[in-house]
Amino acid sequence: MDLSNLQPAEGSKHSDNFRRGRGHGSGNGKTAGKGHKGQKARSGAARPGFEGGQMPLYRRIPKRGFTNRNSKTIVGINVEALEKFENEAVVTVESLMEAGIVKNPRDGVKILGNGELTKKLTVKVDAFSAGAKAKIEALGGTCEVI
Repeated sequence: MDLSNLQPAEGSKHSDNFRRGRGHGSGNGKTAGKGHKGQKARSGAARPGFEGGQMPLYRRIPKRGFTNRNSKTIVGINVEALEKFENEAVVTVESLMEAGIVKNPRDGVKILGNGELTKKLTVKVDAFSAGAKAKIEALGGTCEVI
């Protein structure tokens, strides 16, 4: 058995087009599966989150912090990760994704200065730290902000 041939147990699935409230002979007449009286037997059920007049959970819990609409999520990559590339290679966001270094570039990619680099590279990303820029250019490489 594997995921490609899974199916529900025999008799466990029910059709959703069952007609309720169509007389005793249907097996689901009279109260149509809603039992006797009470709020859930009547039309106009309470909205989601309503707790019968008790202060609802979403109002009992204090508000915390806020989300800045203008913030950006920058993905940081250390210089040592660039060792995967060959000498004289051009490193872009697309090539970083192909190499598996970056999965989702989000709002931009920044090269950080942690680790050692031994290859001359042309790096084209959104931002560089001062240390990373110094290490790339010390080996004769270039840093281009896109």
